[in-house]
Amino acid sequence: MNVDRLQVLAYRVAAQQLDRPDLPPAGLAVLDLGVQDTPYGSARLAVAARTIAEPDDAALTLVWSTRGAPHLHRTADLPALASALWPVSDADATARIVTSQIRVGARLGLTAFRAAAKAMHEVVTGPMTKGEVSTAVSALVPESVTYWCRGCNAQHISGALFQQVGLAAGVRLAPKGSATTLVPVGGRRNVPNQSIAPDSIISAYLRLLGPATPAEAAKFMGTTPTEIKRMWPKDLAEVRVDGRRAWLPTDRIDLLLDATRRPRLLRLLPPSDPYLQARDRTLLVPDKSRHAEIWRMLGNPGAVLLDGEIAGVWRAKMAGKNTLDVTVTAFEPLPQEPLEKEASRVAALRGAQNVRVLDAKG
Repeated sequence: MNVDRLQVLAYRVAAQQLDRPDLPPAGLAVLDLGVQDTPYGSARLAVAARTIAEPDDAALTLVWSTRGAPHLHRTADLPALASALWPVSDADATARIVTSQIRVGARLGLTAFRAAAKAMHEVVTGPMTKGEVSTAVSALVPESVTYWCRGCNAQHISGALFQQVGLAAGVRLAPKGSATTLVPVGGRRNVPNQSIAPDSIISAYLRLLGPATPAEAAKFMGTTPTEIKRMWPKDLAEVRVDGRRAWLPTDRIDLLLDATRRPRLLRLLPPSDPYLQARDRTLLVPDKSRHAEIWRMLGNPGAVLLDGEIAGVWRAKMAGKNTLDVTVTAFEPLPQEPLEKEASRVAALRGAQNVRVLDAKG
């Protein structure tokens, strides 16, 4: 079964419902995987790129989940998600948390995860600042998973471990300005004893960002291809994408084959939007010289999606109290009316009454 790059992009636009169907946010397919909220507020923009409905705060919850990054998830999904994201082995746990700060401590694998998750579950019984929780948890975990922080003049738990156990500990995020408060999830359960249905996360990745390979799924999960194969779903079909082997859930094959028409739409995708989470970046953007403009180490811009292609990047900044400036760096000519319409949606979500669309090149 052979498909080309444009067919894959058309499939992903449809799979991620970027045609903006009339659905409540919790009904969006991207919530199967979660919507990353980096920087804070970007998840709301990602949802707005897919539906005109207002988010239901009770139906959606912000937690640290995949790779320890903040993600918006369906509240009802949290118990199953905590078990699905629990590492499948010591090697998997080590791969997810190893850093230069805790190379030795990371070898504790599941022991490190369990100790940190139980400590956070015990500590967070009400609203607490992230710093308060970190201090309390650091005192309860093995010293080898902590490091000396010169800036704070204190011994801290590794951030990679601290944030990856948040969901398992039953803790949600309540950001306010530049501060983050941690709050117990309502009706939270005990720390998972084992990984249950980890293949559900891989299946969601493949449905939304496939066809894809084990190596690409491993990068998304923050582990190794060897460990991903331990959670690799069974109901998959092999597909050749411009001659390269990849996999897609069997029940999505017809949708892929039907995705022969180039989608006609323009969307302003925020940084960390689900469409940008694919690890086959060369397929998404063949011009590698553009990659550094889209995916930066820090401070990613948003991306302009035009008919399935990344056609530019954008940034927004308030200009006074009521006006939002949206500055666009276009990689190719952009239709002005749809661009201004989408910029107006972003402005409304940011609480601005007016919007100006500016060309970064002047």
